[in-house]
Amino acid sequence: MNINTVNVITLAYLGDAIYEVYIRESLMKNGIVKVEELQNKAIQYVSAKGQANILKCLMDKHYLTDGELEIVRRGRNYKRSSHPRHTDIVTYKYSTGFEALIGYLYLSKNHIRLKEILNQIEVK
Repeated sequence: MNINTVNVITLAYLGDAIYEVYIRESLMKNGIVKVEELQNKAIQYVSAKGQANILKCLMDKHYLTDGELEIVRRGRNYKRSSHPRHTDIVTYKYSTGFEALIGYLYLSKNHIRLKEILNQIEVK
């Protein structure tokens, strides 16, 4: 598979799943073990708003490489006919860019960089 030809929405789909596993595991490592509490805490991080905020922080800190920013841009600029009702289109596009980046790093087997980026997120 040529990672550079994979549809950016497919990257985002995979990135969303990888990111959610990371968040759930991090919350459990922090001692949260009740499913309802896990779900309530996870939403803060895995929602479109949470993902967009994380991406904006990474961008503000100039933490991402030019190549990573290009993946984010591709995800952000992908034309979709709809978006979730509970979020605005700009937030949704930023979250899609973040998910695409996570999916890209995972599929390209750049697990060290993926871990570096995920470790920038303070999960509590």
